[in-house]
Amino acid sequence: MNFLPELIQKLGTVLVEVLVLIAEEVEKKPEDVIEQTASDESIPSDEEISEYNDTASKIDEIDSALEETKDKYLRLMAEYDNYRKRTAKEKTETYNNAVSDSVTEILPVIDTFEMALKTECSDESFKTGVEKIYNMFRKSLEKLGVTEIEALGKEFDPNLHNAVMHVDDTDYAENYVCEVFQKGYRLGKKVIRHSMVAVAI
Repeated sequence: MNFLPELIQKLGTVLVEVLVLIAEEVEKKPEDVIEQTASDESIPSDEEISEYNDTASKIDEIDSALEETKDKYLRLMAEYDNYRKRTAKEKTETYNNAVSDSVTEILPVIDTFEMALKTECSDESFKTGVEKIYNMFRKSLEKLGVTEIEALGKEFDPNLHNAVMHVDDTDYAENYVCEVFQKGYRLGKKVIRHSMVAVAI
């Protein structure tokens, strides 16, 4: 049992040495650990560096090609949008011109119907038939988007009215339409035929 104190003393010495080693490891700076880790890592070879550079170069080429393709796509989309708008406008203009030309040919017939309706007629059934045909013409014009230009009592507008005479009329203010000789028509903003009018002075 005499060896027990000696054993305890040796264990104590070993324990102190272990604690000192642990304390030294804990006190090491992070930079020392990083340097040791870095020194442990292997340095890439020239072949690996070359392969990395080739890959990076290919990625740059792909990015450049992608940007170029994206730019071409955006330009193409803009061109297509402009083309679509232009053709839609041309289509509308072509339609309006066709309607305008057709209506111009029909207007004298409508004028004749209007004169016929103003004429005295003893046959009421005949007059009713003429009115029905006239109203059918008017409805057809409305379906095409053709409207009558308002003139009587309106201020004279050379864009809409064609003044054929001036009248000294006290019922209307100066430069106002006091009589309509022939009705005018328009399709949207396009004038098909100007109203033929007399203007008060």
